[in-house]
Amino acid sequence: MKYFTAATLIIIALLSFTSVAAYNTPTEIGGFKLGEFITDYPQIEYSEYLKEVVVNDWHGFRKGIISYGTCAYPGRIVKIRMKYQNSSKNFYDELLKKYKSKYGKPTEWKGDAFGVLYIWKWRFVDKDNRRVNLILQHNLQNDNENVGNMVKISFPELMEEERFCVIDFFEKNKTAEEKETIKQRMKPDWDYMLPR
Repeated sequence: MKYFTAATLIIIALLSFTSVAAYNTPTEIGGFKLGEFITDYPQIEYSEYLKEVVVNDWHGFRKGIISYGTCAYPGRIVKIRMKYQNSSKNFYDELLKKYKSKYGKPTEWKGDAFGVLYIWKWRFVDKDNRRVNLILQHNLQNDNENVGNMVKISFPELMEEERFCVIDFFEKNKTAEEKETIKQRMKPDWDYMLPR
């Protein structure tokens, strides 16, 4: 009898822990909740200062994301991210040699000290006096980055101009009430800053 009672108590304890753990699972941050429809939040602004298109299986690349402007430079490509089909470190080393041969020494190391994320960056100015950033990246296991080999090339100033163009457009078209709502929304609030 006492084995039955002990086993029952253990099962009840495990079930209550599981339900408490499930109850405390965070699914919300900043007032946005996983699983909800984006249309349930009418107060957000869809800035969409860049649109993106995806290309797949493209001349040695597995996937690419092409970003283009919608405001200051409508339809003009301002950023390209391409992931190579070959994701090995040996291929990255070969790419790096070819990049250095063609573009010289990189301007900046942006990788980590642990040998997980290798990132070399070059900075250029093109014939039209626009800054151009070129990044060659290899990622072994960082979940915040694409695993494998990737190249990114962008016009950082044009991207900023796109962003400010859209912000300016929305600011000009806001009512006084909307501006006040935004001012209130900018105040830090622990209920919004902590997951729940």
